[in-house]
Amino acid sequence: ILSRLARDVVSIERFRTLADRARLVLKELKCSNVDIILGDGFDVPETLGTFDRIMVTAAMEEIPEALLARLEPDGVLIAPVGPMDDKQILIRAVRTAEGFDRQELVAVRFVPALQGIAREL
Repeated sequence: ILSRLARDVVSIERFRTLADRARLVLKELKCSNVDIILGDGFDVPETLGTFDRIMVTAAMEEIPEALLARLEPDGVLIAPVGPMDDKQILIRAVRTAEGFDRQELVAVRFVPALQGIAREL
């Protein structure tokens, strides 16, 4: 869906099999503006630069400063934040000249975000 709404999309996947499968499906769908990166969503490679928008799709206990630092001025990050075994709050963080403006949006339940690249079996 994001490939139809944005000029360029980067997705970071910690499981090699899911990343490989996503690349195949996106190729079949002719979504040439999406890059699937095998990596750690907590440690986004600096070579990717900064982003206008970041959407986190797994719950974090807190938003890492390193991830917030990857936002462009006026960039927006959306992330589910809170304990892994309870409800989380969807947070909208906007980078301003003074720092970050954070807004709580709605209670949610997401799978936990895990650090690192998954080990292959």
